[in-house]
Amino acid sequence: MKIALVQLNYHVGNIEENVTKIKHGIKEAKSKGADLAIFAELAICGYPPKDLLLQNGFVKKCEDAAASIARECKGITAIVGGPSHNPAANGRPIFNSAFFLADGKIKTIIHKSLLPFYDVFDEYRYFEPGRDNKLISFKGNKLAITICEDIWNQCPDSDNRYTHRRFPLKEMKAGKADYIINISASPFSYIHWEERRKVACSVAKEYKAPLFYVNNIGTNTDLTFDGSSFVVDKDGTPVSELASFKEDMAIIQVKGKKIIAAQRLISNTPKESQKSLKLKKGNSVWYCSSDTDDNRITNSVYQALILGIRDYFHKNNLQKAVLGLSGGMDSALVLALAVEALGKENVTSVVLPSQFSSDETMNDAMQILKNTESPYEILSIEPGVEAVNESLSKAFKGLKPDITEENIQARMRGLFIMAVSNKTGALMLNTSNKSELATGYGTLYGDMGGALSVSGDLYKTQVYRIAEYVNELHPGLIPKNILKKAPTAELRHHQKDSDSLPEYDILDKILVQYIEQHKSAAEIKVKGATKELVIKVVNMVNKAEFKRQQFCPILRVSPKSFGTGRRMPIVAKF
Repeated sequence: MKIALVQLNYHVGNIEENVTKIKHGIKEAKSKGADLAIFAELAICGYPPKDLLLQNGFVKKCEDAAASIARECKGITAIVGGPSHNPAANGRPIFNSAFFLADGKIKTIIHKSLLPFYDVFDEYRYFEPGRDNKLISFKGNKLAITICEDIWNQCPDSDNRYTHRRFPLKEMKAGKADYIINISASPFSYIHWEERRKVACSVAKEYKAPLFYVNNIGTNTDLTFDGSSFVVDKDGTPVSELASFKEDMAIIQVKGKKIIAAQRLISNTPKESQKSLKLKKGNSVWYCSSDTDDNRITNSVYQALILGIRDYFHKNNLQKAVLGLSGGMDSALVLALAVEALGKENVTSVVLPSQFSSDETMNDAMQILKNTESPYEILSIEPGVEAVNESLSKAFKGLKPDITEENIQARMRGLFIMAVSNKTGALMLNTSNKSELATGYGTLYGDMGGALSVSGDLYKTQVYRIAEYVNELHPGLIPKNILKKAPTAELRHHQKDSDSLPEYDILDKILVQYIEQHKSAAEIKVKGATKELVIKVVNMVNKAEFKRQQFCPILRVSPKSFGTGRRMPIVAKF
């Protein structure tokens, strides 16, 4: 028997386009001799559909789409994810389902049993848990069909993950299954690749059956799905892997519980893989990851950001971007990523000099513009700042200059960029980093403006690592001087970020323990940081919550991003 893993980029709510892709995938799999084609979780409507599920007619349209796809399933069977109605009088009205399609019909529907409600997930808001777990017979084989979280109560070494009380695989007697199939919508983070492999290998080994894992790829708003679908043999060893951050398909030939032939074979043996890891530079800035392959993590984060920008624009039917280019590290990286994702002709930089802009900063901005060959505008904010200060002079009479005047400059920059955005129809990209967002080191309606945050889930030390990687791919693209000079907002003479913040290599280690690892101030231990400094940083994070809740969507790459994955009260004391 031949099984096709079909990994596609779905568009939330665009049912017609998704169905077209799925049908094409079925035809291609059939042309390659596949008996069974497997697609991802909620493939019909895209993931996460959120409150679209509550719109009148949405789920019915998805069910009709499943019936339409079924008509393509003659001479081939398909497993396709989508929502379905709950016919029972009680419970939530919708299931998260896998449609088993064969002989031109919907043969059966399997419902997701374990619904995640942690981090970015909120499936209990919409779905009723499935209760009827059973094996599916197909060509003399027994299939254990599961949906994403249904295998995650097997997660090893994960004390922080919610432990489900039900075990769908045990309920369906998966020990008697010939194959375990998991259709998934598992978002990317730089640690999740490791977690998925541990879970899948553990499940396959425990139930002594090959496991076929098909994941979504693509970005829907802030969540990026990396694909990286794979197959694990009955001994718990990964044997085949699809591409990351790209659409892909692989045909796996099986007989009994044995995988006898597979496309996209994992090339390295375990010994070769371990040997190659020792040659890599140790992981220094991807703080939550135990993976020592710095290059692999860095490349995956880079690819996630490129795909995130590209899909955000293309799926919103947009083409042009605009950003404020300061000559500093953050805006230089965002420009480089946007040019790679959208094309140099589609990214316009607005350079906004003031009386505090140094010749060094202006030269650096001009150099990266020359290197990227992208369009730009130079617009001095000085006349506007002077006009605002003059208008406020009466109200501020007798008061000394302070951060207010700095914020006026930042807001003038934001006003100019948004004016260019409005006039040209280009979408404004935000260039703030996670260290700044965490500590409130940013001006609302100024440098915190934008429609999409590209680097908002990268701590400053990680911004530098991705920038170094950009230069590994494109030597000299980001000028060396930008990489080595001290960060500054240039809102007053001789200003440096370190005037207000600890050095980033210390600050980021405090932040990751507080934000990603949920440690209290008393538990946080960082070399070079006093107890008083830790408390100061924690207080800065807490006080800035009101700013973050007014911020734009952030492309998620970490295990704990600001936004839907971190829901903190503004009015609180703890």
